[in-house]
Amino acid sequence: MDSIIKKSLEKSINYQEYRNLLTHLSETNSATGFEITEDLVNYTKLNDRRMKRWDKTVKVSNADKNIISEFKQKITWLVITESWCGDAAHVLPVLNKVAELSDYINLRVVLRDENPELMNAFLTNGSKSIPKLIMIDDATGDVLNTYGPRPSEAASYVKRFKAKNGTLTPEFKEDLQHWYNKDKGQNIIKDLIQLLYKYQSNVYQ
Repeated sequence: MDSIIKKSLEKSINYQEYRNLLTHLSETNSATGFEITEDLVNYTKLNDRRMKRWDKTVKVSNADKNIISEFKQKITWLVITESWCGDAAHVLPVLNKVAELSDYINLRVVLRDENPELMNAFLTNGSKSIPKLIMIDDATGDVLNTYGPRPSEAASYVKRFKAKNGTLTPEFKEDLQHWYNKDKGQNIIKDLIQLLYKYQSNVYQ
């Protein structure tokens, strides 16, 4: 596992490099992954627009900023994604906003199809669901936790719908986009704070 993570980190890029990649792909009618279809190209273009909007509009409250600033453990957030992933377009900008608030969080991004060993090691219920965040202790290289592919409230929303209907319909997927737009990243921020402080020794004592 250590070698898989190390190899993936060596190939990883930072958030701005990933954003530049998405913009380039959008402008050149392309997408990440080994099979590029018209749908994936269109999703990539949509995601580039979404991420531009979220990069400008995601807000972290002063109370949450203060909590994040207390985190003092050097970690890396390694995120597995692809340009066409709808959930990633909503989640990654929020991860970046939180990481920017701490000198102790290093956000890195890798592509799923280019890192099959890594993806297979971090499946969600047997599925290659993305985005998937892997939280790594920089000092030991240990995997502390994972997060994704969706924030907790959205994940519950999806789980309930699947239990009732068996599969996600186009109408539900549109409803999920409305949920992301209404929530404005706040559920993700709360989830991330819980993730961070599970490993902060002097918190919640």
